[in-house]
Amino acid sequence: MKKVLIIKGGFSSEREVSLISGQKVAEALKQEGYDVIEHDLTDTQQFIKVLNDVKPDVVFNALHGNFGEDGEIQGLLDMLQIPYTHSSLRASVLGMHKALTKSIAQRNNIATAPFEVMTYGAFKNKGTSVPLPYVIKPQSDGSSVGVFIIQNEQDLKNVSYPDDTSEIIIEKYIAGKELTVAVIEDKACCVTELKPKIDFYNYKAKYTNGATEHILPANLPENIYNQALHNAQKMHVLLGCNTVSRSDFRYNSDDGLIFLEINTNPGLTPLSLVPEQAKYIGMSYSTLCKKLVENATCRKIK
Repeated sequence: MKKVLIIKGGFSSEREVSLISGQKVAEALKQEGYDVIEHDLTDTQQFIKVLNDVKPDVVFNALHGNFGEDGEIQGLLDMLQIPYTHSSLRASVLGMHKALTKSIAQRNNIATAPFEVMTYGAFKNKGTSVPLPYVIKPQSDGSSVGVFIIQNEQDLKNVSYPDDTSEIIIEKYIAGKELTVAVIEDKACCVTELKPKIDFYNYKAKYTNGATEHILPANLPENIYNQALHNAQKMHVLLGCNTVSRSDFRYNSDDGLIFLEINTNPGLTPLSLVPEQAKYIGMSYSTLCKKLVENATCRKIK
């Protein structure tokens, strides 16, 4: 029986979501017959002790955000030579760094919105060359945490980040349909349109039951639907994602299909999009979790 240590919680702004993902994953893996141990990661030294005591065959990475999907935990587990779920250090770093991801997309003929990167302090002092309306978001974070849509100068009064050194990305606001595509084992599942009942698909819309309507499959022109599948699959492969990723897009008839970002460690809560798309193609939640465990790996030290 394979021993699986599920790490959840963590240090990021997405801690609460991670705890829910970890709990649901634990339930699913127990159903699949794994020996499951859960660990709420709040202290690195304690985590090392747990690893030494438990000696897991696989670490299931149910962490989200910084220190969970940005290469930090992946690098630690690589050094310890413990296989872990989801993507490698390299893919995690690239996927979490929005500007790097966009650059990769652009070099491979996947359209993105015009953008620039700067510190919050520089933005306050000099502004941006991106014309209104635009979106401001953290360079490396997830779940739409710290995202601000700036339609006019008045909206700037709502913008706030922890300090002036915070790195932000500013990109042209693309109106239209909010789309997402899950990729499982290098194959795109389907396209979901997200219609939030509040301003946009932010943290509250993602994790509040009933706050967002999921249209599955999305009602799109056939060529756009297929392009979204193709581009999501292409980004998954280009970054070298392992087992699961989710790419987000915007679409309107003027701008076309615009790639926004990729998530290399997407949520696994009851409201999450990857399990929903997996179910649509006939894959159960527990099977999805099992695939992640069975595909777990780490960088080999020669």
